[in-house]
Amino acid sequence: MARVLITGGSGFIGTNLVQYCLDRGDDVMNVDFRPPRQATHSTVWRNADLLDGEALGQAVRDHAPEVVFHLAARTDLEGKTPTDYPANTDGVRNLIRSLQGRQSPSLAVFASSMLVCRIGYQPRREDDYCPSTAYGQSKIEGERIVRQSAHGFRWAIVRPTSIWGPWFGAPYRDFFTAVRRGIYLHPRHRSIRRSYGFVLNTVAQLGALADSADRFAGRTVYLADYEPMELKGWADTIRRAFGARVVPEVPLSLLRAAARAGDLLQRAGWRSPPMTSFRLNNLLTDMIHDTTPLQSVLPRLPYTMQEGVDVTVQWMQEHHIRA
Repeated sequence: MARVLITGGSGFIGTNLVQYCLDRGDDVMNVDFRPPRQATHSTVWRNADLLDGEALGQAVRDHAPEVVFHLAARTDLEGKTPTDYPANTDGVRNLIRSLQGRQSPSLAVFASSMLVCRIGYQPRREDDYCPSTAYGQSKIEGERIVRQSAHGFRWAIVRPTSIWGPWFGAPYRDFFTAVRRGIYLHPRHRSIRRSYGFVLNTVAQLGALADSADRFAGRTVYLADYEPMELKGWADTIRRAFGARVVPEVPLSLLRAAARAGDLLQRAGWRSPPMTSFRLNNLLTDMIHDTTPLQSVLPRLPYTMQEGVDVTVQWMQEHHIRA
């Protein structure tokens, strides 16, 4: 049992991590300005904003955590510049200040993002960056703040890849619903491989990382299932779990035409068309990340892809998610 503080524990990954830690018997505090998604977590929720340094510091002092998971962030891609994402920079600074002192934790895990590099780019070093979004740039700044300022306690940085599962939202819940409704169109004769992660595997990886603090102190690792998924195979697995019709495959030329139309709609003011050239390029690009460091401490993940899909579909059905 450990005293665990989770920022952003009302979010997608955070909700699952709070439950994982509670199931382990940990003494948990969720620091978030949003109420919990899961009603049973209300007893461990502390209403505080990352940008309120005084309130954040008081929460840290009250809980005196042994382990910290920093998940809170603004994660959408709609910002125009990194300054649109103060939670990802100033919030990191506030948390570091709160953790420095006589009650410093044994390990603080800071969540960054795979989008510190554009999809398809393979970084040569931990500080080799190639962002394509303002969000990714803000996460780069967050990583730099950790490396430059997080003194007096052990820290690690994790870069979640495309994580999916219970309590998720856009874009991967949208993918499940598109497959269920038969409107996901896969490019014909294209095999696309991705390092994705089922969220209940992700939280198990975070737990294993925290249990091996000495091994991961000062390191940056990617969070993903160990076996990259083939996108069409994943869609077919989701389709079968829902009992939906076969996933349509269409010529790439049709998707390119839809992407060009989406670009025009976006310039005309539609904030998030279903297909744009940016989205199509991301769809067509393989995305594979090295998970060897985590495999050394958690050789076998709790869930297979099939099991993860079954759990997710059951969760969606139980929560009457149809849109």
